[in-house]
Amino acid sequence: MDYLPKDPAILVSSVNMLLRDEEFDTLESLCYNFGTEPKDIKNYLLGHGFVYSEKQKQFRPIGYDTVTR
Repeated sequence: MDYLPKDPAILVSSVNMLLRDEEFDTLESLCYNFGTEPKDIKNYLLGHGFVYSEKQKQFRPIGYDTVTR
């Protein structure tokens, strides 16, 4: 992969795959490799309904971990 995709769903999938498959050990190292800032990706995806979980090292849909009753 030479660049990060612009489509939010494909970007989430690509970033999560690269982190899951241990191509990169942190979001910061992934961003450095692709010439972008972690805050830029986090803010872009937050606007599209995804939040980054440091604990799980992946982007997740907002509210995925919350329980509603």
